[in-house]
Amino acid sequence: MSDEIRDECGVAAIYYWDAARTSPIVPDYFQTSRLIPRMLLDIQNRGQLAAGLTAFDPRSPQLLRTLKDVGTVSEVFRLSHPGKRESIMQQYPGCAAIGHVRYATCGEDDRENAQPFERHHLQKHKWFSFGFNGQLANYAELRREVLHGDDYHLSRDTDTEIFMHLISRETSGDRRPHVRDMLKSTSQQLDGAYSLVYLNACGEMIVARDPLGIKPLCYAAEGPLFAAASESVPLTNLGFRSENIRSVEPGEVLTISPRGIERGRLSESTGRAHCFFEWVYFANVASTLDNRSVYLSRTALGAELARIEKEQPLLTLDGDTIVVPVPDTSKAAADSMAYELGIPCREGLIRNRYSGRTFIETGKGRQRAAQLKYTPLREVLDGKRVLLVEDSIVRSTTMKVLLGRMREETRVREIHVRVACPPIVAPCFYGIDMSTVAELFATRYLNADNPLTSDIEAQMAADLGADSLRYLPRESVARAIQRPSNELCQACITGNYPTASGAKLYQIALQAPSTVQPEHARGARTYES
Repeated sequence: MSDEIRDECGVAAIYYWDAARTSPIVPDYFQTSRLIPRMLLDIQNRGQLAAGLTAFDPRSPQLLRTLKDVGTVSEVFRLSHPGKRESIMQQYPGCAAIGHVRYATCGEDDRENAQPFERHHLQKHKWFSFGFNGQLANYAELRREVLHGDDYHLSRDTDTEIFMHLISRETSGDRRPHVRDMLKSTSQQLDGAYSLVYLNACGEMIVARDPLGIKPLCYAAEGPLFAAASESVPLTNLGFRSENIRSVEPGEVLTISPRGIERGRLSESTGRAHCFFEWVYFANVASTLDNRSVYLSRTALGAELARIEKEQPLLTLDGDTIVVPVPDTSKAAADSMAYELGIPCREGLIRNRYSGRTFIETGKGRQRAAQLKYTPLREVLDGKRVLLVEDSIVRSTTMKVLLGRMREETRVREIHVRVACPPIVAPCFYGIDMSTVAELFATRYLNADNPLTSDIEAQMAADLGADSLRYLPRESVARAIQRPSNELCQACITGNYPTASGAKLYQIALQAPSTVQPEHARGARTYES
């Protein structure tokens, strides 16, 4: 995606729950925590600003130990320095551990906001650490409730701290609920998306998913070893057999302890609202989420693009027509589209992988970073009519720069943009960093209630600097993912939110000033604007 929107986080968990049994994946009971950095590397696509782990070691006076810092997984765990990496791992042994990678849409980018969040306490069942992927749409209400009264204070502006206080409250005083019941009670107060990993000083782990299943969460268990992660790829790469990898069901909670694995529910799910963007963009192309392959979903989106191109041609395909993907997440769709149309797919753009994290830039800095992100290949593009395939367009800043560079630096004949997603016309309040209407490219031309017409697409193409532009229709998404529309969260393309607080925030967003330039519209949530 050229606009570089980001998911909030990724989570991972590992537990060796029976010391008397052996596992072929990790033979040493107290070395289980060493697997967390490897798992986090496989979900680094979900967050590059911070990383961390908490390990549980029943032999140590410090039952829980947390390491977290700003930086990539390799930087935080010093993976490129064998000696330093080994020193870190020796300091954080354990038979269980949880891990987290972070990309933030709120809160400062410092170590204090990195996860997991650990809460120390004299009583073991009140000493815990946790991390989550998602966002609470009713954050403002929860914050006001926590701060009601002079004795309460919040030191951070994050959902995570709110979550920590709500969990702590369930074990206050003499209360000692089962960990599953503690989280079940907490979840009744939450509106939004979350996949949660939790570990306490009693050696009890919780893995849970919100009642609508907005955010993905996968797990596997073989012999005495249990593992969970935001995506299936970390589990596959650990060596778990594919038939043993499953998705945590919406509203399901798994409790893992030395007694084994227990299954329960946070609540009875009233429906499903899986984030469709996971299949379109966020997830690793090798992952399988909720029994649907990400790769196959993206190839199906490309086939949808080809079908529409055949049925409603905007140009004549000749020997000089090629399909070019915008690296990297649109490649599967581009390959599929080219195959269905019977024309070549070429890598006419090379991504400069070490140019920096441009999604945290704003204004001129963001535009300058966008110029460095891709290199057009003149040898591929000269004289060609290009079908440029992108997985989605959110803010359009990078797309405009990219099209400008293609025209300035090559002799490309025509550029026709094809987007494997409908227009993004509404903010996300469930963990994607687009929470204001003003920052969205498509809302300059239409809203959730207006149909997309060919005339509007022509205006948008002219704005971008393309010869033509075509989006996929909304119904193509459900067909490609092979999920009914009513089981997908498509709020950002329909304006219909699956939770009450999400719908409320959308109305606030619609009333916000629209005079802010899109490249400056980021940084505050809708309820903070």
